[in-house]
Amino acid sequence: MTDLKDGAVLRPARAGDEEGILACIQALADYEREPDAVDNTVAMLTETLFGDDPRAFAFVVDGPEGGIRAIAIWFLTYSTWTGRHGIWLEDLYVHERYRANGYGVALLAALAAECLDRGYSRLEWTVLDWNEPAIGFYRALGAEAMDEWTTRRVTGDALTALAARGR
Repeated sequence: MTDLKDGAVLRPARAGDEEGILACIQALADYEREPDAVDNTVAMLTETLFGDDPRAFAFVVDGPEGGIRAIAIWFLTYSTWTGRHGIWLEDLYVHERYRANGYGVALLAALAAECLDRGYSRLEWTVLDWNEPAIGFYRALGAEAMDEWTTRRVTGDALTALAARGR
């Protein structure tokens, strides 16, 4: 746990945080112009983050009144080149009214420390190319753009069709 300004605390997510985490996920989707894209539920988050075999993890910034102010949701990656794991940051979100309190920096610093403590070689994430405030924020922290790499995704009917080719 890390104490932050104004009485907030950065800590690993725990059971009971799911509604606050989901609210941050929805707020991020709204900001990223995809308000109808969130299918996640409190029950799904409970299973994913706190079930018998968690596959994703989260840090939260918890306000003194008990509300989730910010989240970082992450999971492990593996680099065949380095032979070590890394962390993929899936979502970083700070509620607008709490920005400029250092929560984003604190969450990224916690993830960087997690990498170092576990011997991981990378902390990676994507950012929308139109999100100039985030790009500038990440650049100021020393994050480099991977200009030579392009993310690819297969979903929906294309995912079903691809799977059928392998069956």
